[in-house]
Amino acid sequence: MADQNDDFELVRGSGNVFADFEVPDASLRQLRAILAAEIIKTLDSEGLTVRDAEARTGIAAADFSRIRQVKLDRFTIDRLMRILDRLNRDVRVKISVSPRAKGMHASSVAA
Repeated sequence: MADQNDDFELVRGSGNVFADFEVPDASLRQLRAILAAEIIKTLDSEGLTVRDAEARTGIAAADFSRIRQVKLDRFTIDRLMRILDRLNRDVRVKISVSPRAKGMHASSVAA
C-alpha cells in the first residue's frame, strides 16, 4: 500500500488513449476500437459465437475472432461499419473539424 508521504501526479487523459501515448493515427485507431467494441458487445448480447456470426453476416469467422482479439490493423473503418450493419446495427458518426492546437501531431486529433 502507498505511503501517505508518497508524491504522485494525477494526469487526466484526453479521452483518446492512443493520442495520450502519441500512437500514430490515434484518431483512426480509436474509432476502430470503438466500432470493434460495439461488434463484440453485439455478439455477446445476442450470444453469438464467431461461427454463428459468420452464418448470419457472411463475414468470415476468422475476422470475428480477430476482432475479439483486438487485432484490428487489417480492418478499415468502413469494413467495421459494414460488419455492424450486417449485425443489424445502425451506425452514426459525428464529425467535427476545427483547427489543430499548436504542438499537436496530426495523429493526435480526436475523431
